Amino acid sequence: MKNTLICMLTLCCAFRVFAQQPSPYDVLLSEIMAIPPTTGSPLPDSKYLELYNASATAYDLFEWKIGDGSNTAVIKEHFILHPDSFVIICPAGSVRLLAAFGPAIGVSRFPTLRVNGDLLWLLSEENKVIHAVQYNRSWYKNEVKSTGGWSLEMIDTKNPCSGSTNWDASKNTRGGTPGSANSVASANRDTTPPQLLRSYTTGNRHIMLVFDEPLDSLQAAKKENFLCSDNIIIEEAVPQAPFFHTILLKTNTPLTKNKIYTLEAKSIYDCSGNLISNRTAVRTGLDEMAETGDIVINEILFNPRVNGSDYVELYNRSARIINAKTLYIANRNSAGNLNSLKLLQDEDLLIFPGDYIVVTDHAEAVKQQYVVKNPEAIIEVPAMPSYPNTSGTVVLLHTNGEIMDEVRYDEKWHFDLIKNNTGVALERIDFNQPAQNKDNWHSAAASTGYGTPTYQNSQFRSTEQLQGEISISPRVFSPDNDGRDDFLTLSYRFSEHGYVCNITIFDTKGRTIRYLVRNGICGTEGYFRWDGLDERNQQTGMGIYIILTEVYNLNGKTRKFKQAVTLARSR
Repeated sequence: MKNTLICMLTLCCAFRVFAQQPSPYDVLLSEIMAIPPTTGSPLPDSKYLELYNASATAYDLFEWKIGDGSNTAVIKEHFILHPDSFVIICPAGSVRLLAAFGPAIGVSRFPTLRVNGDLLWLLSEENKVIHAVQYNRSWYKNEVKSTGGWSLEMIDTKNPCSGSTNWDASKNTRGGTPGSANSVASANRDTTPPQLLRSYTTGNRHIMLVFDEPLDSLQAAKKENFLCSDNIIIEEAVPQAPFFHTILLKTNTPLTKNKIYTLEAKSIYDCSGNLISNRTAVRTGLDEMAETGDIVINEILFNPRVNGSDYVELYNRSARIINAKTLYIANRNSAGNLNSLKLLQDEDLLIFPGDYIVVTDHAEAVKQQYVVKNPEAIIEVPAMPSYPNTSGTVVLLHTNGEIMDEVRYDEKWHFDLIKNNTGVALERIDFNQPAQNKDNWHSAAASTGYGTPTYQNSQFRSTEQLQGEISISPRVFSPDNDGRDDFLTLSYRFSEHGYVCNITIFDTKGRTIRYLVRNGICGTEGYFRWDGLDERNQQTGMGIYIILTEVYNLNGKTRKFKQAVTLARSR
C-alpha cells in the first residue's frame, strides 16, 4: 500500500510537470556570458546562458529551444527546472567545467552570443515564446567589464521585459554567478506605461503598430482595443513574437493612396501590467516611392559646438508618404564622386507630407544644444558622412540611386556679421526654391539658439503666392539675426525667359549704398536678397532706402521699378 501511494504521488507530480503548459515569462534568460574570461579566472573560458524558473510550476526542459537567429540549440535531455531554481545552458564541451557552479546542460549549436549584442529567445517544446532578450554592449554600463570576462545579469526577475534598465554587469568577483542568484539582484519595478511610437503599412489592408516595450500579448490581441479613422474597421490584431512590442492589424477595407489615417490604441498593458495612456494615437498610411524634389535638404549644421554633432534636416514638401528606409544621405569626395552613403533607417519609419526629419549620429547632443520640438523626428545613424566646417556637399538619395536633392554649401553663406559660425545652422529660406542658390540660405536666428531641428526654420519664407512682376518683402526689416525679418527679399516673376536685371540700393539723399545685382540673369521667377550691408560689408544705419530695379532683355524691352523700404534695428 505504501509503495502504491508513493507511485501515485510520483505519477501525479510527473503529470503536473508534463501537462502544465508554460506561459510567457515563467522561465527567464537571467544571465548571459557573451565574452568569457581568459585563463586564470575562477570561471571557465566558455560562453553560457542561465535559465531561471520564475513561476510556481516545475517544467521539464526536454525539447525546449534557445536560439539567436543563426543557431538554435535544442535541449535533448529531461531536466526538471523547479520553481525559484537555476540551470546553466552551455556548449556540450563545457558541461564538466560549468557543472562545478550548478546544474548544467550541454547543447549543440549553442547560440553565437555576439560581442556587441544579439537577439536571444527561449521557446517551449510547443515552440511558444517564453522569453526573449535583445542585449547589446551598452547594457554593461561599464567600459572595462564590457571588454570581457563579466556576465550580464538580470536585476529583477519580476520585471523581465524592461530591456537595458533591468540588466547590469555582474558584481561578483568571479565575473558571474552561473547556477545561483544574480549578484545584481534587487527590486527594480517597472511603473512606466507603454507608448505607441509609430505605425506603417505592410499592404493596403495591413497596418503595423510599434510600441516602445513588450506588451501583454492577450490584451494586445483584442481587435476592439484599436480604432482607425475614416470608418476603417480592424478585423484582426496579431501581436508579433518574440517581443510582442509590435502588432499587425488587418482592416476590413483597403486603405486609400495619398491619405493619412489616425490609429488609436486603448486598454493595452505592458508585461508588467502598466496601462497605456488613454487615447494614444499615431498616423499611418500607404507609403510611396519618392521622386526627385519630394524630400529636400532644409537645414545643415556642419560646424557643431564642442561635444556637439553635425545634423541634416529634411523636409517632405510632397503629398506622398515616404518611408525613411528608402533614403540615404551622403557626401562627395574631392573628385566629385558620391561617398559615405548612410541609410537613414533599417526599420520602417514614415515621413508624412509636411514632416521635418533630422539625421545625426548623436541625437542626445542635438537635444542638449538646441530646442527640439519633436524628439521622435530625430533619426540617429551610426556615423554621419563628413561635412567639413568650411565647405562640402550634402546629398540625399533614394535606394534606387536617384538623387533627391543636393547642396554644395559654403561657410560664406552665413550672415556676414556673424563672427563665429560654430554651432550655427544654415537654414533654407524657401524649400520651393533651388537648393544651390546661396541667396536661398541664411544663418539660423539667434533667438532660436542658432538652429531649428525638427521644426520650421527661423528664416523660412515662401514665395509660392507671389503676385506681380516685382515684389519686396517685408517693407520693414531688421537685419540683426533674431529670426524675425532679418533680410529683405526682392522677388520677381516674368512671363518669359531672357531677362537681365540690375538692382541698386540708395539712401534718401540719393547716395549709392549697395550694388546688389549687376547684370543678373533672371529666370521666369526667382528672387534676390539684401542683408542690410553696404558695399564694404558694413552695417547701414536705420532709415528709409530706395531699391531701384532695372530689367531688360536683348530685344530692347526695358522696365524700371523703384520701391522704398525701411531698415530698423533694435536699440
